[in-house]
Amino acid sequence: MSKPPAIPADEIELSSIASSGPGGQNVNKVATAIQLRFDIANSRVLTDAVRARLIALGGSRVTRDGVLVITAREYRTREGNKREALARLADLVERAHHVPKKRVPTRPSASAKRRRLEEKQQVGKRKTLRRRPEPE
Repeated sequence: MSKPPAIPADEIELSSIASSGPGGQNVNKVATAIQLRFDIANSRVLTDAVRARLIALGGSRVTRDGVLVITAREYRTREGNKREALARLADLVERAHHVPKKRVPTRPSASAKRRRLEEKQQVGKRKTLRRRPEPE
């Protein structure tokens, strides 16, 4: 299988945003969270099939315009969050590049059906024997 395409840096938009949650005096001064925006719909390196799978994998992170938005706020530094956001994008693109195997519908064999029905009868008999005996 071929490698997933490398996303050019000019197709990725990174911006710093204020991180939510605890951080003490630092939280209101420093914008350490990173928001990554990648325009799936207008990307030059993605095929139509990969584009469709990436939009499906993105779920609620994809806007109506086909822009994937990844927000990374796990680390206390911008650099750490930037690495995290880029790694998550690379992981999504790699997963979208993988073509899922088509499921071939199968049917149970006649002997498998027979065994299943025999097992059901055995279970039914076992349960019947557990009942309280009927008065004579």
